[in-house]
Amino acid sequence: MGTRDVILDAAAEVIRTRGLANATTREIAKAAGYSEATLYKHFAGKIELLVAVLHERTPGLAQLARSVNTAGDDLPAGLTAIAAAMITFYTDSFPMLGSIFSDPLILAAHTAGLRQVGAGPHKANEAVIGYLRRQQDRGLVRADADLYAAASLLLGACFQHAFLGHMQWPDRRPDAEAASSFATMVARSLQ
Repeated sequence: MGTRDVILDAAAEVIRTRGLANATTREIAKAAGYSEATLYKHFAGKIELLVAVLHERTPGLAQLARSVNTAGDDLPAGLTAIAAAMITFYTDSFPMLGSIFSDPLILAAHTAGLRQVGAGPHKANEAVIGYLRRQQDRGLVRADADLYAAASLLLGACFQHAFLGHMQWPDRRPDAEAASSFATMVARSLQ
């Protein structure tokens, strides 16, 4: 395993256990067994490191990319795969991201950092809208369907599903069957 991977694994663990606001690059470097200078050879700062952790160490985003790019002619199956990926992402990322919302200055710095690296929560919406547009072009989604609203409803429901799961059952994974059922209802409303 290379230095960058060791740093990513350490960062994921530190951020999950301490929250983003309480995780320092010094602490992450120490957990990885490297100097802070070594960390900065691979990442420009904490925000770039967080984005890499979210993309490379949180399975939901990789699952979303696969779902969006490989879904075929079965719209409900495609939306169900997207819903499952996003619920996984939200479930895994809540512990990492929750602390940034408690401090407006940290949230503003985090948001600015995401913009600098071309990342942010809107990217998931854009990916789902792109998927729906491709399905619309294939005739699987109504021509007059509001793709922005459909993507927002699906992702919002996934977010709420993961959030409620954390609040009600912090040690249990979210209910995949409920996510699948909701995604199927969204798919039916688009056809």
